[in-house]
Amino acid sequence: MFEKILIANRGEIALRVQRACRELGIKTVAVHSEADRDAKYVKLADESVCIGPAPSAKSYLNVPAVISAAEVTDAQAIHPGYGFLSENADFAERVEQSGFVFIGPRAETIRLMGDKVSAKDAMKKAGVPCVPGSDGALPDDPAEIVKTAKRVGYPVIIKAAGGGGGRGMRVVHTEAALINAVNMTKAEAQSAFGNPVVYMEKFLENPRHIEIQILADEHGNAVFLGDRDCSMQRRHQKIIEEAPSPLLPARLRDKIGERCAEACRKIKYRGAGTFEFLYENGEFYFIEMNTRLQVEHTVTEMITGIDLVQQQIFIAAGEKLPFRQRDIVLNGHAIECRINAEDPYNFVPSPGFINRFHMPGGPGVRMDTHVYGGYTVPPHYDSMIGKLITHGATREQAIARMRVALSELYVEGIKTNKELHSDLMSDLAFQQGGTSIHYLEQKLGISAK
Repeated sequence: MFEKILIANRGEIALRVQRACRELGIKTVAVHSEADRDAKYVKLADESVCIGPAPSAKSYLNVPAVISAAEVTDAQAIHPGYGFLSENADFAERVEQSGFVFIGPRAETIRLMGDKVSAKDAMKKAGVPCVPGSDGALPDDPAEIVKTAKRVGYPVIIKAAGGGGGRGMRVVHTEAALINAVNMTKAEAQSAFGNPVVYMEKFLENPRHIEIQILADEHGNAVFLGDRDCSMQRRHQKIIEEAPSPLLPARLRDKIGERCAEACRKIKYRGAGTFEFLYENGEFYFIEMNTRLQVEHTVTEMITGIDLVQQQIFIAAGEKLPFRQRDIVLNGHAIECRINAEDPYNFVPSPGFINRFHMPGGPGVRMDTHVYGGYTVPPHYDSMIGKLITHGATREQAIARMRVALSELYVEGIKTNKELHSDLMSDLAFQQGGTSIHYLEQKLGISAK
C-alpha cells in the first residue's frame, strides 16, 4: 500500500480523497493555487505545495508543476479527483513515466473512451447498445452529412468527439439548420477541446439519464454497483442525482450492468468508471464513459456501503477486488443535491465571503463540503461548494430527510441554489419519479443551449 498520495485537485473532492487516505493511514500532499491557500484540506494535509496563481491553467492544469510537487514531497501516487486532469491521458502517461502511480485507468484506456467516436465503436463491439447515429466522425462533405441525418431521422444532435461537461453539442430539428450547426459545433470543439471532430446521434425526445457505476481491477475482475438517475439537469449540467433510479425494473438494471462489467473486462479497464446512458421506452443507449470518479459517487456509496475512493486506491496498488457481483447488495435509497454558489434560478455564479455556515445533520444525512464560516469562495473555479446527501430505507424517506436537511442548511454572505432544491423536493413530478432530462428546463422555462 502507498505511504503518501498527492491529491491533484481542489474543493470538496480534495477533502473527500484526503479523508479516505487518512482512514487508511496514508499521508497526503495537497497542491493548491494561491487562491486556495487557506482551504480546509490544505490545512489538514500532511504537506502542501503551492503550484501557481489562481487561474486553473496556471495551477491545477499545470502538469509540470503537479509532477514537480510529487517529486519534492516523495509522493508515490497521484489521485486526480474529477475534472481538471482526471481524464487527461497525457497527464496519466506523464505521471507513470515520472515514476508515480496514477490512481485511475491506463492512459490508452482514457484515450479510447475519451474520444466519443472510438468509445461508441468499442461499446458496439462489446455488445453495449448505443444511440443510433453516424458511423464515426461526420465527413466534410455537406451532402453526406445531410444523407446521414435523413437516415438517422430528425431531430438529431451534433456532438464533439472530445467534448464533456455538457459542452460541444447542438440539437438540430430541420435540414435547413443542419450544416450551420455542424460547422458551429466543429468550431466550438476546436476552441474548447482542441479537437474539431464531431459526430451525429438521434436526439431522443424524453429520455432519462441513467448511469452504471463499475469497479475493475488489473486482474480481470469487474463488478457493477447498481445504477444512478441523473435526469434532473439543466443545460446538460446535473443538479440532483439519486440511486437507485426510480421506476427502473431491477432485471433491466442487472442486464445492462452486466454488459458494462463485461465491456470493462474486454477493454481491460482498471479503476472506477461510469457508463452513461439515455433510457427511453425500456431501452438503454450508451452515450459516453467517464474514466474517473463521478461527482455523484456518494449516492452509490450510501446504498452499497462501499468506499469508492478507497477502492480506487486499492486497485491502483495492484490489489484484487475484495468482492464479486453476488456480494453487491443495494440498501435503501440515496439522493444528492449539488449545492452551488449561484442564483437558484438564473444560475449566475455568486462567489464571495461566507459570513456564517451551518451544516445539517441527523440520521441518514451526509454533507461533503470544503467550505466554512469565514471562507471566501473564489471566482476562478466551478461554482459547486458542496454536496448534500440523504439516505433512507425508501425513496420517500430519503426525500423527506432531504427536505429537513435543506431547511437546516444555512449559508450567509453568498447566494446558493438551496431554494431550487427545496422547490424540487416538493415537486409532484419529482416525487413520482421518472422525469426526463428536459423536465427541469421545461419547469424553469429555459433553453437547453
